[in-house]
Amino acid sequence: MKQELTITTEKLRNFSGEIAIVTCCMDDWGGSEELWARSLPYLIEEGNTITVYKENINPGHPEYVKLTALGVKLQNIEPTLHSLPIRVGKKISRKILPSAFKYNADSSQEVFYNKLKENKPRLVIINQGINFDGVHFAKVCIDLGIRYVMVAQKAVDFYWPYFKERALVIDAYRHAVQSIFVSRHNLRLTEEQLGMRLKNAAVVFNPVKFSRSIIPYPSIEKGFKLACVGRYFILDKGQDILIRIFSGERWRNRPVTISFIGAGNDKQSLIELAQLLNVTNVHFLDYSTNMENVWKEHHALVLPSRSEGMPLVMLEAMSAGRMVVVSNAGGNTEIVEEGVNGFIGAPYEDSFEKALEDAWTRREEWKRLGENASSFIKERVPACPELEFANHLKRTIHG
Repeated sequence: MKQELTITTEKLRNFSGEIAIVTCCMDDWGGSEELWARSLPYLIEEGNTITVYKENINPGHPEYVKLTALGVKLQNIEPTLHSLPIRVGKKISRKILPSAFKYNADSSQEVFYNKLKENKPRLVIINQGINFDGVHFAKVCIDLGIRYVMVAQKAVDFYWPYFKERALVIDAYRHAVQSIFVSRHNLRLTEEQLGMRLKNAAVVFNPVKFSRSIIPYPSIEKGFKLACVGRYFILDKGQDILIRIFSGERWRNRPVTISFIGAGNDKQSLIELAQLLNVTNVHFLDYSTNMENVWKEHHALVLPSRSEGMPLVMLEAMSAGRMVVVSNAGGNTEIVEEGVNGFIGAPYEDSFEKALEDAWTRREEWKRLGENASSFIKERVPACPELEFANHLKRTIHG
């Protein structure tokens, strides 16, 4: 549960300063950005100034437009041509590179180093898409003596740190003033990957983006509609698993369809896979900013992810009163209770089809299971995780 933080006026004067956020998200925006972005108003009201650092930042994206309106500064750390190392034979000229960058001299870390050295923020938040894609930014903070917080939005069972960078990853977490994860699974797996306990770690949920009220259950007169919401990124989201399952005779003849909803590079591959397997009861839709409308038309969420952190789409679907069929990736099993508010399978065809089959045999109960899901979210997931996250940062700053 969230903990409130009482701050006196005297302490507030000591709070103000620059907070830097460096995000590793490769897209213009993603679900991994929601937690830190929604925490910013709570930090700004304490007098802090915020600067966001990102490669190829898109200042015209609606979410960055909102942040700019709050007074947030944006800094692109994509290296320009003149900032790249000058190669002389097999050697790299060090004239344009700080000595601290012996580990990686040719990318955004150099730009980040120079900007932090100039701006000297009080605290850096390193927002990672997984649990070690930001460790080079942590190395920058260590070299400059700047305190930083590691945020991990995902940890993957089959994707461990490269052995040559293992020491760098361990140092990044060992020197962090705090490490924040979005599920207990991600914290546990990270500790196992590093072979160490993280005494300064905390688990904070991702925020649910819309009202926690049940959206009326749609009619089933024309059959059942499942929504698979997520990036078209097969390695993570596993949409191919569903297409293979729906190529089977049982699913071809049932009154059920799947709407794939998202954006990403693998959309065409999935369309062609469905065509190859002659799967006709699936639809491929673009990303929707209005998920409430999605749940007005769909009866359940299906999410066969191969890797996850704590998926926002799952929390939102359950909050809206929809039961879910999900894989056992990431923190999913911390939220979904088998047969009570959803069904769970492993992210491969046989296991996930069994979970779908179990759900199908109880399809007349989906409305009630969705109501259970909504109640669970209200009882167990903090109403404002972004405030809890901000309070963690405030305590870190004050400490």
